[in-house]
Amino acid sequence: MPEKHYQRVYPKLSSFYFVYFMLFGAFIPYIGLYYQSLGLSAIEIGQLMAVFVGTKVVAPNLLGWLSDHTGQPIRWLRWCAFLTVLFSLGWLFFDQFWGLLLTVLGMSFFFHAALPLFESYTFVSLAEFKSRYGLVRLWGSLGFIAAVIGVGWQLDQFAMTTFPWVLLVLAAIIWLITFGVREANMPIHEADDNGFLAILKQPHVASLLGVSVLVQFSHGTYYSFYSIFLTDHGYSHQWIAILWTLGVVAEIGVFFWMRPLFERYSVVMLLLISLVLTLLRWVMIPLVADSLPLLLFAQLLHAASYGLFHAAAIYLVDAYFTGRNQHKGQAIYASASHGLGGAIGMLVAGYSWHFGGAIWGFGISALAIVLSIWIALKWVGKAPKSFTASTL
Repeated sequence: MPEKHYQRVYPKLSSFYFVYFMLFGAFIPYIGLYYQSLGLSAIEIGQLMAVFVGTKVVAPNLLGWLSDHTGQPIRWLRWCAFLTVLFSLGWLFFDQFWGLLLTVLGMSFFFHAALPLFESYTFVSLAEFKSRYGLVRLWGSLGFIAAVIGVGWQLDQFAMTTFPWVLLVLAAIIWLITFGVREANMPIHEADDNGFLAILKQPHVASLLGVSVLVQFSHGTYYSFYSIFLTDHGYSHQWIAILWTLGVVAEIGVFFWMRPLFERYSVVMLLLISLVLTLLRWVMIPLVADSLPLLLFAQLLHAASYGLFHAAAIYLVDAYFTGRNQHKGQAIYASASHGLGGAIGMLVAGYSWHFGGAIWGFGISALAIVLSIWIALKWVGKAPKSFTASTL
């Protein structure tokens, strides 16, 4: 019976991840080029990218609270998907900074609020098969690849003005897919802020969130300016798509092998390995732009900087925040790392790129990882024995 349950929920869970990350894959690699085609400056691009991820600071926490108190995550998921579509209409009507700012603000708020709801729903649906999360989540990476390749081809064949339609159509498909999943048997919880705050105050939890902030901060330059960086060095849209795709293929490898990796090695060790390889990646990129083999190798390190780190971090978050704190735990992780860290990282990237180009941008990213390694070595592994024995 449990295996049949897994086989029943697997296609529903994986299809959402596939389309959700198709939109993310269409947005992140090419939105900077779209902004540039509209005549926006590097600072304005950085500000818009910061707003895109900055909404994660508030949105996941608000929707996580609503989900925990109503026990209806899918209801709120559908509302988030619908409002993402509604605000995505702005891409068709605005081409100036302030109009784009309002569009990004509304679209990203509800877009980002949806994922933590679905992450928690996924873990509940998988039940005793949580170790197979990677096999579900890798479909998100496949969706990202499909979008990167498809949009890259589209931009080579058609005008950049078609790009807003891609974002709108993908948002609409996400909304339609939410009607294919149904509410799980999740209890309605009373407020438990003291328990939640007590968990946050534990050094191993606070340090994990701090490291997550720094890791996402370090990705600010990559997500905001990597495609522009490649264009400046003479790479075509096709090669940009190939390089982005290679990184995500490497990420898929991590999700596919997540179960045996976590059975053989401690989660904290895998997290530390991911940080060291992330440092190598940021040091390499600005130095090897004219060497395609080395640039390809640097992209393979996305397996560590995103795939391995995310897999380890979300595993620990699920272990630390249990019961009535589950949705709030996923929300605080998303808002702290991808929200606060990502927003500050992209904002800083805009200014660093404006004043110092790739060396400054990726140099600041590397310094953030050095600090995250120090924090991880000092505190992340210092969890209670109950976690160390069974989880870490």
